[in-house]
Amino acid sequence: MATAPYGVRLLVGAAVTALDETRKLPQTILTYPMTVASQLAHLVMKVQQDVADLVNRGDEALEELFPPKDEQPEWATFDEDLPDDPFRNLADDDEVAPVTRLTEGRFALFSEGEATPEVVEPAGNGSAGVPGVVERIGYETLTLAQLRARLTSLKLDELEALLAFEEANKARAPFQTLLANRITRASAK
Repeated sequence: MATAPYGVRLLVGAAVTALDETRKLPQTILTYPMTVASQLAHLVMKVQQDVADLVNRGDEALEELFPPKDEQPEWATFDEDLPDDPFRNLADDDEVAPVTRLTEGRFALFSEGEATPEVVEPAGNGSAGVPGVVERIGYETLTLAQLRARLTSLKLDELEALLAFEEANKARAPFQTLLANRITRASAK
């Protein structure tokens, strides 16, 4: 078969392509709004990236012309600025401030008993004036949470002995409050 002239082949190709595109037209019309929206979103993101790139290049140029001052406000303290000595007071570098462990008041809520307290008032049937319930439950080493868990198993007289022991020795407010509230509830029953 002989080859058709170039112009004829071009016209036939254009007609076939137009016919194919006409057949796809119903589907293309449905997807056209989404295609336009995605192309618009792509264009907006591209513009934002170009603007950000221009700003970065401007920052670099300004930084070369006007180098930034490496100043830090006197009130700002960063971890790398801290001295290696943990006993050093940051406010006054000439004096050493001792770090004390707070185990009194509200800080005693979850602290362990470090030393056996001095018993001021003998109260009960334990050794050396310590109530028996104190030794039995290991009261002196209990945290507030551990004591709270054991309170339900104690009788009213044992609770009162614990409260008297706490008031006479360590006098920690959270422990006293917990014991007093439990005594109130137990006596109301």
